[in-house]
Amino acid sequence: MSKIAVLGYGTVGSGVVELFYKNKESILRKVGSDADIKYILDIRDFSGSPYSDKFTKDINDILNDDEVTVVAECMGGVTFAYDFVKACLQKGKSVSTSNKELVAKKGAELLAIAKEKNCNFFFEASVGGAIPIIRPLHKCLAANDITGIAGILNGTTNFILGKMINDSMDFADALKMAQDLGYAEKDPTADIEGHDACRKICILSSLVTGKHIYPDRVFTKGITDITLKDVKLADKFGAAIKLIASMKKLENGKIIPMVMPMLVPYDNLISRVDDVFNAVMVFGDGIDRAMFYGRGAGMLPTASAVLGDVIEELKTEEIGTDRAQTWEDCNNDEIVADYRESSARMYFRVSAGCTLVPADAEIIENGSETAFVTKSMTFAEAEKLEASVKAAGCEVKSRIAVLDI
Repeated sequence: MSKIAVLGYGTVGSGVVELFYKNKESILRKVGSDADIKYILDIRDFSGSPYSDKFTKDINDILNDDEVTVVAECMGGVTFAYDFVKACLQKGKSVSTSNKELVAKKGAELLAIAKEKNCNFFFEASVGGAIPIIRPLHKCLAANDITGIAGILNGTTNFILGKMINDSMDFADALKMAQDLGYAEKDPTADIEGHDACRKICILSSLVTGKHIYPDRVFTKGITDITLKDVKLADKFGAAIKLIASMKKLENGKIIPMVMPMLVPYDNLISRVDDVFNAVMVFGDGIDRAMFYGRGAGMLPTASAVLGDVIEELKTEEIGTDRAQTWEDCNNDEIVADYRESSARMYFRVSAGCTLVPADAEIIENGSETAFVTKSMTFAEAEKLEASVKAAGCEVKSRIAVLDI
């Protein structure tokens, strides 16, 4: 009988245990052999839990138990999770994780250890929660040259922007509602500043390129500067403002990964993704495009993805490492291009009377303020236009790219 260990009994870890026992019969049928959870690692006391006999506070109980062949890491963060996951892989135990920060920062190293020890390091739950995107990228879509990815990878910011769009709430009130409902943390920085989405696009970009793309090489801008005025003018233009994580492959083979608010025209399905849902659009030379949509977070959706990996690891224990789901470390200068090379139409909102509005721009508003959308230009050109407007004595109140896909 294969034995499983769960690291962390918070929201995701408790969901993994709950879902495993709720669907144990069907899970074991899919695995094709018997299996059970033997350990749950957590420093807290759960004496009243029906699984109290499974709890341990010592990682060595798991590391030194040869019966444990698969580990579900649900702790979050990097410090302890990295040490524990690395130690498990070095012992030849396969690991499934929902920890996007761990994968984004340490993925190349951990994948290399898994390959060396002939076990697996799977992370379907690290991007998009319940949405299957990792395995489709490296299996179902393997025949394609993936040329781009774009989508909503953070449910918290999508909820906040949705409240601004649909209920005319300002940013602060929408954020507070997200916190009250448990969608946003007490410290929401990782979500609203774009760091969470950045980690996820790093993971997807790494899978596509086969090279580890690090978060510090991704241009990242959050939603804290988005105002109701911008939301309403975007609607007037025929678009919704969404926090978009994207990756574009250039003709020279380099990529441009970015995270930023963008105006998404209403004829794009991504503009209609509301609440805490996520959506990922993948572009390839064989498929043209494919869209993946679903709940991007939450206890059971994330647990579903973690357990999906656990099931796969249990089914393939005798086969060993899945060599397709891997990437190697690299110098990001060799693979990541400057985001300023990327092109898009640009929305500007400037003070009234600005004389530097391009002649071919589409005017959205021309009253107390002027709002317009330019023809496609590089981000470098957009920065020059912004600098020129400021030099002419006008205020640039907003500059947001348009998602044209």
